[in-house]
Amino acid sequence: MSAPSTHQWFKSSYSGGSGTECVECAHIDGAILLRDSKHDGGELLRVGVAAWRVFIGTVGRRAVTEFW
Repeated sequence: MSAPSTHQWFKSSYSGGSGTECVECAHIDGAILLRDSKHDGGELLRVGVAAWRVFIGTVGRRAVTEFW
């Protein structure tokens, strides 16, 4: 069993409370950690801050153009 995480995890405000698929994020020095909210002791994905900003910017633009 892994030790409890000491990171401040958060979910998107777009996440529903229905127990469906959610990703949680945590900020660390120079990176973002990602994990499956249903498996909080599972594997983590570490993404550099610059790559995360590009990803979020791209997702945001796609959402606007696809839904409006």
